[in-house]
Amino acid sequence: MMQPAAADLIVEIGAAENDEVADDERNGGAARRTFSFSQAYKMRHREPMVFTKWQTMLLAYQSLGIVYGDLGTSPLYVFSSLVLPDAGETDFLGVLSLILWTLTIVSLVKYVFIVLRADDHGEGGTFALYSLLRQHVNFKANMPVPVTPLASDVNLKFHGEKRGSPSKLHQWLESSSMLQSAVTYFVLFGTCMTMGDGALTPSISVLSAVQGIQSRSSSIKQGHVVILSVVILLLLFLVQRFGTSKVSSSFSPIMLVWFGSIAVIGVYNIAKHYPPVLKAVSPHYIYYYFARNKRVGWEQLGAVILCITGAEAMFADLGHFNKSSIQVAFSTLVYPSLILAYSGQAAYLIKNPSQLSTTFYSSIPEPLFWPMFVVATLSAIVASQSLISASFSIIRQSVALGCFPRVTIRHTSEEYEGQVYSPEINYFLMVVCILITVGFGGGPEIGRAFGVAVIFVMLITTHLMTIVMLVIWKVHIALATWFFSAYVAFEGVYTSALMNKVAEGGWVPFAVAAFLLVPTLAWTYGRKLKAEYEARHAVGAAELSALVARSARVPGVCVFCTDLVNGFPPIVRRYAEHARCLRELTLFVTVRDVPVRSVLPEERFLVAREEPAGVYRCVVRYGYMDKHDLVGDGFVGSAIAALKEIAESAEEAEMMVSALEDGYMFVFGRTILHMGSEHNWFKRLVTNDIYRFLQKNFRSSVSTLNIDQAKTLHVGMLYEI
Repeated sequence: MMQPAAADLIVEIGAAENDEVADDERNGGAARRTFSFSQAYKMRHREPMVFTKWQTMLLAYQSLGIVYGDLGTSPLYVFSSLVLPDAGETDFLGVLSLILWTLTIVSLVKYVFIVLRADDHGEGGTFALYSLLRQHVNFKANMPVPVTPLASDVNLKFHGEKRGSPSKLHQWLESSSMLQSAVTYFVLFGTCMTMGDGALTPSISVLSAVQGIQSRSSSIKQGHVVILSVVILLLLFLVQRFGTSKVSSSFSPIMLVWFGSIAVIGVYNIAKHYPPVLKAVSPHYIYYYFARNKRVGWEQLGAVILCITGAEAMFADLGHFNKSSIQVAFSTLVYPSLILAYSGQAAYLIKNPSQLSTTFYSSIPEPLFWPMFVVATLSAIVASQSLISASFSIIRQSVALGCFPRVTIRHTSEEYEGQVYSPEINYFLMVVCILITVGFGGGPEIGRAFGVAVIFVMLITTHLMTIVMLVIWKVHIALATWFFSAYVAFEGVYTSALMNKVAEGGWVPFAVAAFLLVPTLAWTYGRKLKAEYEARHAVGAAELSALVARSARVPGVCVFCTDLVNGFPPIVRRYAEHARCLRELTLFVTVRDVPVRSVLPEERFLVAREEPAGVYRCVVRYGYMDKHDLVGDGFVGSAIAALKEIAESAEEAEMMVSALEDGYMFVFGRTILHMGSEHNWFKRLVTNDIYRFLQKNFRSSVSTLNIDQAKTLHVGMLYEI
């Protein structure tokens, strides 16, 4: 709700400032439109939330149970995924050197030191990078993700402080619709691959942990392991509804014990089996490894890459915690523990090379086997949590930016707004995880599939980060080129090894991504067609005045919900022609998700007076991390309070209050897109079948208003495309 202020700031949107106003003029609308809102809305720089030292330490502790489960449990399956016949000391030192340098270059340098700095006001992930670009680059209105820019939105771009002239890449990106489309589709693909990662992580983590029980009894078969894994996964997904905070409060102690245990066991194995094993920090052992193993050694990179599974979660789960807490947890506990764990396993294998396929459990001292089996199983459950939580955050961001059909998003924490839960996504992941677990049955194919998902997500992040460096950070082109070249080359080598195994399980993440891309692209395409139709058939101011003149005015408030900001929706034409009456206060409301993290409450409403008298417009704005917490009565009351601030007379203000007292109703358009036979069959399939299915079965843009159904009226209309 808007707060009163001593003076109002008037923002006038003219044709020169907003191309869409010119479109409105052509539809009979006003040439200029005046919005009034509180002076508190003036351009500002919002200070990020400041955490105390103890708050940061508490968040770092909690992050162990959400962010680092996947990365932390990778010692369960990295060495055991290798296939190295007649492996000796040089081979294991070479593999250890690869692991140490991969952990350092990717997890520590890339993510902890660089990528975490590219947060969108505390939020991370692929869509946070995309949001940053959308805040700085004027993406065209004909993009597959529709954007309705307003001149006042400049005040929301609190990341958009200009530093010198735009770079050449910035200018090129802003002028090229094709390049903007490529970036958008690249982001959508990256999001879907991350979801594939989220589906594979629980399967491989739980299977790898539970398989250790087979070494205790020959009567325990792989089928038993699969059944037990499925039961654990079912329980894991069923507790997600309790929220990140409650889940992490029970998971963090488990991970603390896990990291302490693998570090201590690592030190024990180093001391007992091969104390000089840490000499593998010298990269020349990598050269010896490839010189000896050649193609076979290159093929094993698909197993080595598993040591950084979950590194992306440090960025994707950033909104659940904060930057400093994630950096502290990784640098002081996670990274040292992993170094010691892998070094201990390599030391053990140098003396016991025949135990390669069962490295983790074989290297555990006998008295600690069962305690570590329990801790490993619990830690594998925790590992699954990191990508599940990341999936919820990513889907929320993609829905808010208009790139995915609307699903239920529930906030699970009053303190940390980034902690969310989506039941639809939760159960989708649950079904996919169980299918993968049963389908692969714990075979080596699941590791290859996992590696493909991990490396593609990292490659996408590398490309987007390079654009952010040049467009937003404005770093020197030589530095950005070095970052891009170094990481594309480094990650490209791993990709080449993994792509060699696409037929042997590597196809799974692509299948999951393709399955998710279908509704994603159909939704964005259908929304684009709908927006274009409404812009072409919008009711102009002159036509609206004629409709009002022919209609009786009855007491009360009528709220028309529309996606249009300029002009009036075609549905008002149909309503007025059939009802032959309009309420004395007619309000056109647009709920907009703008590409910024959050909008302050006093910035929520943007209101305007229209012609003829008694007709008003209200734009309600949310950032992609804002909680849509308005309900029917509260929403109408807040909108009327905002309108009263622009009332030109006491009589007008009194009319608004009187109209509210007489009651209100919401009018929704039940639009159906239909593409004619003049279009090709594929476009008709996407529009008439897939998009229509999504439109019917997913949530509407105003579903969060929680309106009393007795106060709603649905008017159907067919849009012939």
